[in-house]
Amino acid sequence: MRVVSPVRAILILVLAALLSGCGYNQIQQKDEAVKAGWSEVINQYKRRADLIPNLVNTVKGYAAQEQQVLIGVTEARAKVSQINVNADDAASLAQFQQAQGELSSALSRLLVVTENYPNLKSDQSFRDLQAQLEGTENRITVARGRYIQLVQDYNTYIRSFPQNLVAKMFGYQPKPNFTVENEAQIQQPPSVDFGQPAKTPPATQPQPAPSGG
Repeated sequence: MRVVSPVRAILILVLAALLSGCGYNQIQQKDEAVKAGWSEVINQYKRRADLIPNLVNTVKGYAAQEQQVLIGVTEARAKVSQINVNADDAASLAQFQQAQGELSSALSRLLVVTENYPNLKSDQSFRDLQAQLEGTENRITVARGRYIQLVQDYNTYIRSFPQNLVAKMFGYQPKPNFTVENEAQIQQPPSVDFGQPAKTPPATQPQPAPSGG
């Protein structure tokens, strides 16, 4: 059995104390918190993607003529599923965010179209899917907002002295983050008011026929 010399043991203890005092443990904790936050973001986006096939099929049963909108949702979902995102790579994260944004837009167009089909809106399966989708959108917003805050906290910490020295020593790099054009989007998810009937354009008044002269 190899015996560690007292001097070496002291040096190890001193080094451990220095690393702890310089934030090594906190860097690891914050890094793990970011990873956990990212897992939650992915889980909620996956939950939304899993709802889409049933939603599209339900809408198709009442509004098969809305092919362009239905295909748009299906293609946007397929594009999202093909992305193997790396949250530590800025370009990969930006591509993922763009694809998810396109899927959100396609879903919004689909839900607006459903306003024109009262029978669809009263279908229990559709109403259940609608409620699940709204709940998932809220959870996505919460998960994204929390992830943004975790990354900001991590980046600020490893850029501060003396943690920046420890971070460089052990290869911890600043992490890319979601970009939000309007910060209020983090706090408020996209919503569609399903309780209001679709607006119909006002009837055109017939023009009086010109009198013969």
